[in-house]
Amino acid sequence: MIFLNDVSVIFGDRVLLDSINLTIRNKEKIGLVGRNGTGKTTLFKLISEEFSPSEGKIEKANNVVVGYLTQILPETTEHTILNETLAAFPALLELRSQKEKLEHELDSEDHAHVLEVTNALAPVYEQLQSMHEHEIEAEAFKILIGLGFEQNQFAHSLSTLSGGWQMRVQMAKLLLLKPPLLLLDEPTNHLDIESIIWLESYLKQYNGGFIVISHDKDFLNNTSTSIWEISNQQIQVYTGNYDQFMAQREERMALVEAAYKNQQKEIAQKERTIKRFMAKATKTSMAQSMQKQLDKIDRIEIEESDSRVFKVRFDGAPRSGEKMIAAQHISKSYGPLHVLDNVSFQLLRNERIAFVGQNGQGKSTLVKILVKQLEYDHGSLQQGHNVHLAYYAQDQSDHLDEKLTILETIEANAPESKRTQLRSILGAFLFSGEEVDKKVSVLSGGERARLALACLMLYPINLLVLDEPTNHLDMLSKEVLKQALIAYDGGLIVVSHDRDFLAGLTNKVVEFRNHKLKEYLGDVNYFLEKRALESMRAVELDKVKTSNEIKKTTTTILTREERKKIHRKVSYLERDIDKLEQEKKEIETAMYDPGFYNQPDHQKKLQKLKSLELKISELWVEWEKWSEKVD
Repeated sequence: MIFLNDVSVIFGDRVLLDSINLTIRNKEKIGLVGRNGTGKTTLFKLISEEFSPSEGKIEKANNVVVGYLTQILPETTEHTILNETLAAFPALLELRSQKEKLEHELDSEDHAHVLEVTNALAPVYEQLQSMHEHEIEAEAFKILIGLGFEQNQFAHSLSTLSGGWQMRVQMAKLLLLKPPLLLLDEPTNHLDIESIIWLESYLKQYNGGFIVISHDKDFLNNTSTSIWEISNQQIQVYTGNYDQFMAQREERMALVEAAYKNQQKEIAQKERTIKRFMAKATKTSMAQSMQKQLDKIDRIEIEESDSRVFKVRFDGAPRSGEKMIAAQHISKSYGPLHVLDNVSFQLLRNERIAFVGQNGQGKSTLVKILVKQLEYDHGSLQQGHNVHLAYYAQDQSDHLDEKLTILETIEANAPESKRTQLRSILGAFLFSGEEVDKKVSVLSGGERARLALACLMLYPINLLVLDEPTNHLDMLSKEVLKQALIAYDGGLIVVSHDRDFLAGLTNKVVEFRNHKLKEYLGDVNYFLEKRALESMRAVELDKVKTSNEIKKTTTTILTREERKKIHRKVSYLERDIDKLEQEKKEIETAMYDPGFYNQPDHQKKLQKLKSLELKISELWVEWEKWSEKVD
């Protein structure tokens, strides 16, 4: 399908790819991995013919069309979201435009003109039918909804969307085209968890091939059947998904290292023999012959793997009050756009919470409200006693002053007590020696993220709020940050769509949906299991509803007496929940009294609070079960 023959890419004195020979086979599903800067995006540009290799050539079969999703948005058009997606087929879009224009002219009272327009419309309708207009439009609907759009948004102008949502439209356009080979550069960067799961399912069933660059381990595990790793200017091919690649890579490296040691031992032995023979006149010719043989040996080289990672260790968290943050009945709108509607949220000491949900549902908005960087329209917000908060924004690295050097940046953020430690802190984040004199303007996204994290750790912290902290980090760096957060003993709020990063990191998940919050007591995997069950239940209920409509049956499943009993049970549960909620509220109100923690029974009250929260959660589960019986 596509052949890379002795392909090299050289920029000045830097060799990025060296004599690569590879074949991209039909319908192959490839995950492309490697440290930042090794040449992953460069390889995509070669395959898509954005530029030519320095040496070698790339050959393609005649029927191969390559669809390339870059990380750079094209210039925004005035198309609607649906029409921009359908622009994958320009001829179809042109015909639809002709049809709309002609249909508008049918309103004329000139019967002769109406007849003329009707005759002109006939071939347009035929052409649209031959192009399978309705099938293509239905597929566009399916893809856009899968990527998180609501159907009522399809007529909105593309220019009203943020960059992340515009990127989703470009992805939808590419998926609609269905080229034989897709090149996807970090496709999950602007997707929420549900859209990522949908994309995984779509790619598993995709009838063509693809190469995907991603730092999302779960995504690669669920989509790829082979992994290509770029390292030391070469590309090594492994069969299987990402976890299988890691196991094979470790095994391969162990074999190469063993073979290298054996060869080095053999070479050293021969060199000693040659040296001994060269000292004897009678054996000089034999020594020269052995040297020639030694020179011809194909020497094994150990790959120099750049496995350096920054070091993160949070200092012990200062003790705070039991309740760190409490937000009550918060509402927030941006002009006509309603984001949060009467939501309440609290974080107790050392609690670890993940915010998840579709982009645009208010995760970052609530985070900014909680850290007091954004005003809310209605509600109240209280921060607990002795809370030391650090906030890492989604665009934190973009706020660094590009005119400053790395050292000047951390100096500008450091307290006096840390001045003597700044170079060692920077060294832990892989900025050492003369590197600290680099300007921020020349740093990569990953380097900026590391610098922003270094600045975050200069003060004592007992509440850490992170909004998409892994956006610019490679897999090794993400794992280092995750382990540091697991060891951290303070409160944590983290917004992320990376399932592997979140797994085991938090003990509660808050889902943002339809301007409301819903809590799940567990980590992201528990949340996904519960959401899958709820989605399946919704599908089943919909099936039942549809079936009942078709049958037009009036069968009553429950008798009148049974319904009365269930209604009574639901009412009793609601009464019990209200009673427990009132007890819980009384304890929470008392906790805001500065003298609360001096009371001899404060520990007993805190235990009572946790017991109430657990009981309320259990009663809600039971209430939901009985309510479904009524439905």
